[in-house]
Amino acid sequence: MLAVIDTNILVSALWSRDGAPARILSLIISGELIPCYDYRILCEYREVLTRPKFKFTSGEVNALLDWITANGRSVVAEPLSVDFTDEADKKFYEVARFCGAKLITGNIKHFPKDASVMTVSEFLERYNLR
Repeated sequence: MLAVIDTNILVSALWSRDGAPARILSLIISGELIPCYDYRILCEYREVLTRPKFKFTSGEVNALLDWITANGRSVVAEPLSVDFTDEADKKFYEVARFCGAKLITGNIKHFPKDASVMTVSEFLERYNLR
């Protein structure tokens, strides 16, 4: 199954290895979820995950991003004419729509109402992946 993973999910997964976001990361690493991304998403992942406040090692960040680029689906998504309160979130929605992927986020209010946009809990419950 194709999925676009919002950056906040990766932060949470690395921060707490036992939570629901870590389950999403586990599904990606096992190949059950194929992450879809574009260069804008990868840039955001790197910029956020390397912030000193998170204290993730460069090894952790590089290993995760290398794995995503080696095993995920890189695309060049078509721009959408949808208004966003935070335009920085639009790239995730554009990639998800372009790929026909699920968008998994911790900030569901930042996205249009769309059945393909869901929280981690909603995703895990809907697909019986708990």
